[in-house]
Amino acid sequence: MPFPHMPKDRDRPWVMRTYAGHSSPAESNALYRRNLAKGQTGLSVAFDLPTQTGYDPDDELAVGEVGKVGVPVTHIGDMRALFDGIPLDEMNTSMTINATAMWLLALYQAVAEEHGHDVSQLAGTTQNDIIKEYLSRGTYVFPPAPSMRLITDMVAYTVTAMPKWNPTNICSYHLQEAGATPVQEIAYAMSTAIAVLDSVRDSGQVPQERFGEVVARISFFVNAGVRFVEEMCKMRAFTQLWDELTKERYGVEDPKHRRFRYGVQVNSLGLTEAQPENNVQRIVLEMLAVTLSKDARARAVQLPAWNEALGLPRPWDQQWSLRLQQVLAYETDLLEYEDLFTGSVVVEKKVAELVEGARAEIARVQEMGGAVAAVESGYMKGELVASLAERRRRMESGEDVVVGVNKFDTTEPNPLTADLDTAIMVVDPAVEAAAQEAVQKWRAERDPEPVRKTLDALRVAASSDVNLMPATLDCARAGVTTGEWAGVLREVFGEYRAPTGVAAAAGGGEADQTLTDVRELVRATGEEIGGRLRFLVGKPGLDGHSNGAEQIAVRARDAGFEVIYQGIRLTPEQIVSAAVEEDVHVVGLSVLSGSHLQVVPAVLRGLQEAGLDDVPVVVGGIIPDSDARRLREQGVARVFTPKDFGLNDIMGQVVDVVRDAHGLDAQVPEPA
Repeated sequence: MPFPHMPKDRDRPWVMRTYAGHSSPAESNALYRRNLAKGQTGLSVAFDLPTQTGYDPDDELAVGEVGKVGVPVTHIGDMRALFDGIPLDEMNTSMTINATAMWLLALYQAVAEEHGHDVSQLAGTTQNDIIKEYLSRGTYVFPPAPSMRLITDMVAYTVTAMPKWNPTNICSYHLQEAGATPVQEIAYAMSTAIAVLDSVRDSGQVPQERFGEVVARISFFVNAGVRFVEEMCKMRAFTQLWDELTKERYGVEDPKHRRFRYGVQVNSLGLTEAQPENNVQRIVLEMLAVTLSKDARARAVQLPAWNEALGLPRPWDQQWSLRLQQVLAYETDLLEYEDLFTGSVVVEKKVAELVEGARAEIARVQEMGGAVAAVESGYMKGELVASLAERRRRMESGEDVVVGVNKFDTTEPNPLTADLDTAIMVVDPAVEAAAQEAVQKWRAERDPEPVRKTLDALRVAASSDVNLMPATLDCARAGVTTGEWAGVLREVFGEYRAPTGVAAAAGGGEADQTLTDVRELVRATGEEIGGRLRFLVGKPGLDGHSNGAEQIAVRARDAGFEVIYQGIRLTPEQIVSAAVEEDVHVVGLSVLSGSHLQVVPAVLRGLQEAGLDDVPVVVGGIIPDSDARRLREQGVARVFTPKDFGLNDIMGQVVDVVRDAHGLDAQVPEPA
C-alpha cells in the first residue's frame, strides 16, 4: 500500500531481486522464502558451475565446484525442491543460465505443469546469451553455431507456448567486467542482439507478422559502474539505438514492441577487498545510474553485497543490499517525477557521443560477418582484453583513483571484518558428497527405459533441424540428468575452446620504471638458469572467470616471460601435462569460484607425481586468509587476492619464487 502522502501517479518501483542460490535446492528454497518475506519482488536464481556447464555433481570436472557459486540442479527432482511451496504462476523468475538454458527452462516448465499452472502465464527470464560467454564469463559448452541454434529454438518456442517469458537476456554485464568501455558494451550487446534476431528470422520458425512479439521479449542485462553519470547516459544511448535498430532493420512498428527492457546488477568487479565498507556507497551510486532517469530506468535491479570481494555473502549481507533498493524506492521522492535529465545539454552531448561510437563499432562487427564471426576470429575478445589491460594500467599508475586501494589506504580497524571467518558464508564441503550420492541414487531408482528413449530422441532431433525444445521437455519429464542431456548434445555438436584474446592484446600503455626493472630481473634470472623463463597460467576446474588470468598472462608476457595459457576449464591432469610438456619454471593457478582447496592440491599432487615438485606454484583468486594459510602449508609459494592489484609487483614476486626454487638470491626490484 502506498503511503497517504504519495501521489497517485507515482511510478511503480522496479522489480527488486537478490542473486542467490547455494549448497542445495532445499537450502536455496529456504533462502528464497526468507527473501520474499523481506519484500523481494522477484527471484534471481544462481546456478552452480556444473549445472551451468552441463555436468552432474559426480563428474570429474565438477570436483570442488558443487554448490559453490550457486545451486546444483541435476534433474526434475532438484527443480521441485528448489521451488517447493513457491507459486510459480505468481513469480517473476530470472535464471542466470546460458549454455544449458534450454534444459533449465524445460525443468521449470515441467515442475509448473506438475503444479497445475498455465504454462502460457509463466513470467521470467533465462539469460541465454552465449556470445558473452565466449567473451567473458566462460560457461559456454558447444561451438557458436549450435549454441545459436539452441537460443533460436527457445525464442521460437516461447513466443507461442510462453509468451510472457523472456527467452534470451542479452547480457552486457560481463562485457564490462571483461574490460568493455561504454561504447564497446553497447556495441557488442547490440551485435549479439542482431545475431539472435537474424537467426530467429532466418530460421523461418516465426511468421513475419509475429516478429514484433519476438523483439518485445528480448531483454537486456547490463552493468552499472561507479561513473554513474556516464552509466546513466549509456542507458539512454542503449534505449535510442534499440528503438532505431528494431524499427529500421526488422520493421517493427509498434513502439511497445521496440521498448528497451533491461535489468541490472551493479558492478561487482569494482568492489574491493581493501576497506570493503566503501563498497556500500559504490553500490548506492551505481544503483542511481539505472534508476534516476525515468526514460531509461531499469525494469529490475539486483545489487551485490558489500563483502562479495571477500567471499560468499551471508543472508544478512544480501538483506542489506535489498534494503538499499527499498529505501530509494519507498522513502525518497524519486518515483514522483518525470525524467530528470530531459533537455540537459551535458547529457544529450554524452549520449550522442556514445551513440556515434557504438554505431561505428557495430558497423565494424557487421563487416566481419556479425557477432559470431567476431567471436570465432578472436576480434572482440582481443579488444576486451586490451581494454581491461588499459583500465588496470590507469589504476596502477594512480590515474584512476580507487579509494582505499591506490589512495587513502590508511584505515581504522574494521569491525565488520574483525572476525573474517564469520564475515562471509562458507559452503559446507559435505554438500558436494551429498549431491554426488543423491544423483547416483536418483539414477538407480528411476525407470531407465523412458530415459533411454528420450535421450535417443534428443540425439535424433539434434542431428536434424527440428526445434529441440519438445525433445528436451520429454527428457526433463523422464528424469534425465543435466549431464546426460548435455552429454548427448556434446556428442552431436562437439565442444569448443574459444580464443583467449591474450595473443592479440596489447599490454596497455608505455612501460614504467617498475615494469622495466621487472623485465631486467626476468631476463637476468633466465640467463642464470639457462633459458627464457616459462610461466604456465592455468584455470583449473569449471571457473570461467578468466579476466584475472588473462591480465596476468598479458603482463607476464610484457615482463619478458614466455607465457603458456591454454584458456579455461582444464583438469588438474591437463595442467600438469602442460607443465611437463612445456618444461615450465613456474605454474600460476587462477581460481575465483571457491574450489581452490580442492583443485590446487590436486595440481600440487600431480606435479609431485610427475617429478616436478621443484616447480613452484602460485595461486590467485578470491581466497580467504584462513584458506590461503592452508594452501601455503601444502606447498603453494604465494597466494594473491584482489587486494594485490599491482601486476608489476606480482610479476616481481613470481620471479622471486623462481629464484628461490633454483637457490638464487632474491632480487625483487626496488619500488620506482
